[in-house]
Amino acid sequence: MNSVSEPCIFIVDDEDAIRTSLSRALRTRGYATQAFASAQAFLDGYAPEQTGCLILDYGLPDMSGLELQQVLVRRGYSIPVIFVTGHGGVPESVQAMKLGAIDFLEKPFRQEVLIKQVDAALKIDVQRRQGRDKARNARARFEKLTDREQEIAQLLVSNPSCASSKDVGRQLEISPRTVDHHRARILEKMRVNSVAELVDLSISTKLFADS
Repeated sequence: MNSVSEPCIFIVDDEDAIRTSLSRALRTRGYATQAFASAQAFLDGYAPEQTGCLILDYGLPDMSGLELQQVLVRRGYSIPVIFVTGHGGVPESVQAMKLGAIDFLEKPFRQEVLIKQVDAALKIDVQRRQGRDKARNARARFEKLTDREQEIAQLLVSNPSCASSKDVGRQLEISPRTVDHHRARILEKMRVNSVAELVDLSISTKLFADS
């Protein structure tokens, strides 16, 4: 099996000829591939840490492509999905796109179109993984703050227009100098240079989304 850092194009289709032709076309262009004849076979063999994307037949027997996509969403797997179908309609494609599908291609389609979507899906996968890493690192740094520093950090982020040391000190009934000390420690520990950067970090990583 290829390294998890090397993108893999997963193909799930119950037709042998389709799996074979897609695998051959993709490998000819330098992509690593894995092919599965059913949704369950894919779920049994898929490791979510593996980078890549999924080319998924909509009309699979037993568990449909849409049902597999729903399972992936429930499990928190964010692998980009490209649907292919021989009988897809507008309602099905809309539902798939709402769940995050990259595209919904009707058979027969030109390989060049699929390759373009695969490249786009791989870029999206990289962006998503980088975003998760950034959020995980931000959360880890935030958890190293003291309780008071966390409290002040949330005040700074929740109301930047009232983030002066006097404003924060008034809310917490502590001196502005004490707030200055905590602010410096917060910025250092969070690895940002200003409150504005702290706000940007908290928004981009949804640091306080659950608070």
